[in-house]
Amino acid sequence: MLRLASLLLAAGLAAADSAVVVSRATRADPAWAGVIDALVKAHGSRVVELESAEAELRADPPARVAWVARPEELGAEAVRRFHGLARGLDADPYPDFRWGLVTGRTADDARRLVAPAPLVIRAVGASTAFAAACVEEGWWFDEFRAGERWVKARGGETVRSDGAKDSTADIALLLSQGRADLWITSGHATEHNWEPGFRYRNGVFVHQDGVVVGKALDGSRHPVRNERPMLYLAVGNCLIGNVPGKPDCMALAYLATAGVRGMVGYTVPTWFGYAGWGVLDYFVEQPGRFAANEAWHANLIALDWRLGEARVGRAPAAEARGLDFDRDVTVYLGDPAWEARMAPGPLRWRETVAETAPGELTWTLEPLAGARTFAPVNTNGSQRGGRPPVLLLPRHAAGWEVLPGSAAGAVAGDDFALLPNPGPDAPVPERVTVRLRRR
Repeated sequence: MLRLASLLLAAGLAAADSAVVVSRATRADPAWAGVIDALVKAHGSRVVELESAEAELRADPPARVAWVARPEELGAEAVRRFHGLARGLDADPYPDFRWGLVTGRTADDARRLVAPAPLVIRAVGASTAFAAACVEEGWWFDEFRAGERWVKARGGETVRSDGAKDSTADIALLLSQGRADLWITSGHATEHNWEPGFRYRNGVFVHQDGVVVGKALDGSRHPVRNERPMLYLAVGNCLIGNVPGKPDCMALAYLATAGVRGMVGYTVPTWFGYAGWGVLDYFVEQPGRFAANEAWHANLIALDWRLGEARVGRAPAAEARGLDFDRDVTVYLGDPAWEARMAPGPLRWRETVAETAPGELTWTLEPLAGARTFAPVNTNGSQRGGRPPVLLLPRHAAGWEVLPGSAAGAVAGDDFALLPNPGPDAPVPERVTVRLRRR
């Protein structure tokens, strides 16, 4: 089976271009102009000024946008407005392009986010449980029980081990050693600190002069300095993804000196969790299927779809408030083109895409895990499981449509097709098919 990109190019469906969106003031700053130039050189991007972005992007919609901004231009409301821009190019409720925020304490920090080398994620570290069966190796510190940690050696089972009651020094050491390709966190946090212990007293991580520093209960300090590229998914933390209008904050310290080249985080206190935790459903639990920014984008599509279902009574109405809250409050910090992807691992279903006629595709899912095919892999966190399978497609200005003969409930948009998750109790068919055509 040909790769999807090859099929679509052969059918004459080349993807739309990429764009850099930047304010006039940032574009005029000589240091930040270098960041813009790097993106243009790396991706062939066109430059669009933020002040006129809605009209220009609507007239010629891109597939992907890098939003370049200085810290003083940012904050939760700025991110909320950009989500609105990303959804506002047409009448449907879905994002109209993939995007990421390229920023940093300095322009040099932001420049390091542009086109980093591809990252294959083989080792996963975390402060909370994740689907260890889906990764080659990993470890996590239990946020609920002091001194408890879990380790999965390559090729082995996940086993419990005992660690220090205060995990601060151990976490700082493992991050500074660059042992994790992916770092996942939950727990209490703000723009200025993170607490690894959720139900027990532990040390705390703060930032100081652009460095993430662990402050242990015994008063010792443990700076995190790492040059090895890493992805950071702060799926369950309040506020840690927010850049509060100034350069000194946790997110920008991770980008400056901890090796983080891409990050997903909340910009507000979180309580519902769909927009954060669901990234794991697409990224970790479907290993190799999505790049990191694609997984975040797919989860936003799923959120918008689920919100629509709740509003018309096909999903619990009580969910609507939480989904609406979560809709515009996460951010991807980094170049949206970065190829950070899980190493191939066990998948619950196989996906194939075939060209059946010029401009027409057939998306087929074949269950591989019997009754567990569409069940959650891991339920730790909030709003886990039940995510609809999503196929990302090259953006087409008129969108894609679902053809007759497709599985019930399938929908399509500018750059995706989506199939409702039948749930763990539904009969599992031999295969599920969706037929698609560009409009």
